[in-house]
Amino acid sequence: MPNSLFGPLDPAPEAGYVDAPPRVGFFTDTSVCIGCKACEVACKEWNAIPDTGFNLLGQSYDNTGGLSANSWRHVAFIEQPRASTGAGTDVPGAFAGLPVGPSVSAQTAVVASTTTVPTGTEPGITPAVDALAAAATIGTSSSGSSGTQFLGMPGSDLPGRTIDAPRSDFRWLMMSNVCKHCTHAGCLDVCPTGALFRTEFGTVVVQDDICNGCGYCIPACPYGVIDRREDDGRAWKCTMCYDRIGDGLRPACATACPTESIQYGELDELRERAAARVAALHEQGVESARLYGHDPSDGVGGDGAFFLLLDEPEVYGLPPDPVVATRDLPQMWKKAGLAALTMAAAVVVSFSGRRR
Repeated sequence: MPNSLFGPLDPAPEAGYVDAPPRVGFFTDTSVCIGCKACEVACKEWNAIPDTGFNLLGQSYDNTGGLSANSWRHVAFIEQPRASTGAGTDVPGAFAGLPVGPSVSAQTAVVASTTTVPTGTEPGITPAVDALAAAATIGTSSSGSSGTQFLGMPGSDLPGRTIDAPRSDFRWLMMSNVCKHCTHAGCLDVCPTGALFRTEFGTVVVQDDICNGCGYCIPACPYGVIDRREDDGRAWKCTMCYDRIGDGLRPACATACPTESIQYGELDELRERAAARVAALHEQGVESARLYGHDPSDGVGGDGAFFLLLDEPEVYGLPPDPVVATRDLPQMWKKAGLAALTMAAAVVVSFSGRRR
């Protein structure tokens, strides 16, 4: 297994687990996300998370706005307007307050070959309705065959499919965001009570009965994931359904996702699958497809939850170069120790000179 800046890619053995199982994680393929919010609902349902209100933000179909103590999964709706000239340049400010990034041509679409929609259910998870599955498979191949199912976003027509007056003045980028379960988690480094701990699966979990609400973990997270609830002050975030995966079940969000945009499994296998998916999209002409959070040599040692994006990370509200705040602590302590030894040696030399 490759090494990161912080040691082995799998952090569970470093946390003291003997014969730890393979590290698990999320691969979220935003190219097939249809914005159904089934993951948000399943997450709240299984984890008994309080509601965050039912009023739209007034800007888009996004009614939660971001990750918070009461939103452990957040589906972002990023509306990108196109220039009226048809050129590949977006119009800043056309959607106030929303990020604007490079556009795509009206013919560019995301194609997911042999995509299967899960039909089984698992305990405690409400299955996605058939209408969502139908929305995910909204076309057939140009030859009329139903063997290939196409998936895409509004604003881009699908290959081999012609509709009346297709929308080409904007596109939607949809993304289900979540805690990254970093290889080197700053929140773990700064927690004074041990409320945050590394599981045998390599994930990071908050024990709410131990958290004292100090809030140190909040600025330590380079992604702004962790948040405190106003009513009790304790920190909360995604646990990757630690109680479910320990019993051999998939996390609630991955179980409910009708298009398999959220994929759960062993991290090494997910990385291979993601690389193949990006290569396939590039072959289909979607050059903007790229992975985010998969690199073990980045500023957090790689993420346990990584993403396939269709634009720059900033467009999705993600930091382009995340760095864990405690990354340099080991070197700082070494330098401080060396400085202390040097000072002590200087004091000894000084006193011995005086005695002479």
